[in-house]
Amino acid sequence: MKRIQMGTHRAPPRPVVLVVEDDAFQLMTAVDMAADAGFEVLEAHNADEAIAILESRSDIRIIFTDVEMPGSMDGLKLAAAVRDRWPPVEIIVTSGKGLPDDWTMPERGAFFPKPYDSHRVLAKMREFAG
Repeated sequence: MKRIQMGTHRAPPRPVVLVVEDDAFQLMTAVDMAADAGFEVLEAHNADEAIAILESRSDIRIIFTDVEMPGSMDGLKLAAAVRDRWPPVEIIVTSGKGLPDDWTMPERGAFFPKPYDSHRVLAKMREFAG
């Protein structure tokens, strides 16, 4: 009798998104949006927490950050730091106040004004995730 070995079939890992938002309701909304779309989601309440998470994990593919946040840096400075220290990580920035005139998105970055269209944000996340 020939034995057939059943292989362990693992699902491919889900792309990891780090959501950075200081407003609890907006954080929960963004986390739920990305998780419901199949992403593994991490959350941070400010840029300092986000940097600590980025330093401890090598699997983060995308950050989705608000501009206005308390702490040592806002979302724009976080985006610049991410592009400098973690070049492969894709960046999506959102704000209810728009982008300052003197600021440009980091290379490959995307901006969505609040209130953002979740379908458009998810389409960009999927594009960034490959």
